[in-house]
Amino acid sequence: MRPAMKNVYLFLFIIGCLATLSLFSSSCANIIPPSGGPRDSLPPVLVNAVPKDSTVNFKSNRIVLTFNEYVDLQDVQQNLLFTPTFEVNPLIEAKLRTLTLRLKDSLQPNTTYTFNFGNAIRDVNEGNILKDFVYTFSTGPVLDSLELHGKVILAETGKIDTTLMVVLHKNLADSAVVKLRPTYVARLNSNGSFTFRSLPKDTFAIYALGDAGSGRRYLSKSQPFAFANQPVISGSRDSIILYAYKEEATQSKNAPTTGKTATTEKRLRFSSNLTGNDKDLLSDLILTTERPLRFFDSTKMTFTTDSTFTPVGYTVTKDSTNKNITIKTDWKEGTLYNLILDKDVAEDTLGRRLLKTDTISFTTRNRSEYGNLTIRIRNIDTAQNPVLQFVQNDAVFYSAPIKSGMLHLPLFLPGDYDLRILYDRNNNGKWDPGHYTDPKKQPEIVMPIEQKITVKPDWDNEFERSL
Repeated sequence: MRPAMKNVYLFLFIIGCLATLSLFSSSCANIIPPSGGPRDSLPPVLVNAVPKDSTVNFKSNRIVLTFNEYVDLQDVQQNLLFTPTFEVNPLIEAKLRTLTLRLKDSLQPNTTYTFNFGNAIRDVNEGNILKDFVYTFSTGPVLDSLELHGKVILAETGKIDTTLMVVLHKNLADSAVVKLRPTYVARLNSNGSFTFRSLPKDTFAIYALGDAGSGRRYLSKSQPFAFANQPVISGSRDSIILYAYKEEATQSKNAPTTGKTATTEKRLRFSSNLTGNDKDLLSDLILTTERPLRFFDSTKMTFTTDSTFTPVGYTVTKDSTNKNITIKTDWKEGTLYNLILDKDVAEDTLGRRLLKTDTISFTTRNRSEYGNLTIRIRNIDTAQNPVLQFVQNDAVFYSAPIKSGMLHLPLFLPGDYDLRILYDRNNNGKWDPGHYTDPKKQPEIVMPIEQKITVKPDWDNEFERSL
């Protein structure tokens, strides 16, 4: 073989080796070793406590809890529960891996204390929560171990409010929940249940409270509240059911107005319950004013139908607030109505009237836009005046007595509805709250039905549901 040819083969051999080496190096470079390992998803773990958890004959004024990693505290005021309660709450400090509690109040003799941290303790790096960590000690020779269990339900809706607290008072006087701190406090879990643990053998008055502040007292009739008719005894196996209510609605403050306010607007204006220019066949026509009316003259109002302005028989009533005017008539489907208001029909407390005669025109819906509804409810107590409530967006859209367990409505607005049963003790057709002051009265109870219904237009809608 010629030398020149040998050099060519040698050159090609070297190029091939280099290409193979390059490919091997490239494939190796794509192998990326893991960096940092998996994310820490474990909460902190207690490794030491001084004094130890469940200590008896406790005499210290300081507790040091040491964990396996750096810890932090979040929302201590909302999370940490001391029971029995203190007049002067302990001080708590987080530093590196330790939590230190300094007791500022004197301890009662022969008493079991628990510190429930809720969701307050978490690790510094990932924020993993040590849920419901509890530290317990007793100033006597034994740890109390009795319990009380129960549930809190919102009487008006049958729903749960996990922000409520349940409290126990050793003082059984009705005034204790108003004037005194409770002895024991418990939270509600996600299904509204509560458990008191480490209780002594004793008798307590039990309440549920919302918006109670640090003193956990019943301070306002607009505050969520529940009470039991009889005291409870620790260690009882019976589940306690409390029905919470607000005796009075929360007073809302009027937001400041912009643009044409009540003081600058010179014209009296009426709003209505119409949807655009459509009128529901099932409800009355309601006109509303921003301010109460100083006077209202129904004879200066004319109600007609069609473009011929044929007069219609109707009745007019004004409510006790002097802001709502209700017009009732036998509504005809798919019909044009005209409500003619003379400029002198009304005047509000600011002296405002209509600037000229006004006409409100609208058309009623057709029957085909409604569904024919038949619904049967099993397992209701017909002796308690049951009322079936149709609910949309947490508000009662329609309600009707259902004493026979069945309700038939030839016209019902289509839509999705939640269902509830109101046990209407006084038979007035609406839910009534309780009273804690004389005379004591529990609220009326509303029970939700799990399955909702969907009413279709121009359809025979039949449903059967159970409580």
